[in-house]
Amino acid sequence: MKQLPWMTLGALTLAFAAIAPASAQEKSVAVTAIVEHPALDAVRDGAKDALKAAGFEEGKNLKWQYQSAQGNTGTAAQIARKFIGDKPDVIIAIATPSAQAVVAATKNVPVVFSAVTDPVAAKLVPSWDASGTNVTGVSDLLAMDKQVELIKKVVPDAKRLGIVYNPGEANSVVVVKELKELLPKMGMTLVEASAPRSVDVGSAGRSLVGKVDAIYNSTDNNVVSAYESLVKVAQEAKIPLIAADSDSVKRGAIASLGVNYRDLGEQTGRMVARILKGEKPGDIKPEVSTKLELFVNPGAAEKQGVKLSDEFIKSATTIVK
Repeated sequence: MKQLPWMTLGALTLAFAAIAPASAQEKSVAVTAIVEHPALDAVRDGAKDALKAAGFEEGKNLKWQYQSAQGNTGTAAQIARKFIGDKPDVIIAIATPSAQAVVAATKNVPVVFSAVTDPVAAKLVPSWDASGTNVTGVSDLLAMDKQVELIKKVVPDAKRLGIVYNPGEANSVVVVKELKELLPKMGMTLVEASAPRSVDVGSAGRSLVGKVDAIYNSTDNNVVSAYESLVKVAQEAKIPLIAADSDSVKRGAIASLGVNYRDLGEQTGRMVARILKGEKPGDIKPEVSTKLELFVNPGAAEKQGVKLSDEFIKSATTIVK
């Protein structure tokens, strides 16, 4: 048999590579988050694990890159532009500000948002139906009536509810709007404290002392990234602190009825895997996590001057000690 010239063999190798199955070729996923804190980190790690379970593993057939904007929306926009220039197969955008930055910068690269409370209000998608665009994702939207019921279980006589939030974050604005509409129907009022930056969280919390019977924190990224400063206020002033996410309970809130952000990340990863396998993001309806878990921290309750019933503690999915 006549031996083929080296160049002919090289050409054949390239030809076979070109027609290799897509699953055998490396895929690229770029992940951006507005800030690093336990809940958003859990989303990132959960997504990566779900991709591995679906057959996409870093170092084998997946290029994975991650960048945090460290709470800066300008940096989020820079990361978005950088990632779009890299032309990954999918961009995962964690939290509303990062998702808004990415969606504003591309109409072509597939985008999967995660940990976004209201993607419609944030103008990421036109509705909760399949968008027909390059965007889909997973929301951490919570029913506010269930949140107020939880607050009432922790502080039955609460009339004035405080909230610390960043008025520049769409997630938080949606929550405040809903609470303003809901609380009067339940004989309560909302007292707002603005924290445009993470460094403002402690002073915003102190501004509520003497004005509120309890403080509720949503998944506001400024607040959660500086959560210990709010916990300190709650302990010193003996104001019960109730959270929207379980990681905040581990850090000093009394209770939360919220999304498991690790599960949310895995749900996000499964959606990304569908796109890597050929589905179009515009054909996939945005999803909401429906798995809620009750976390209770009896030690935090004691430090904040609250006595929890044994029945309430035993009803928890997880008791933080």
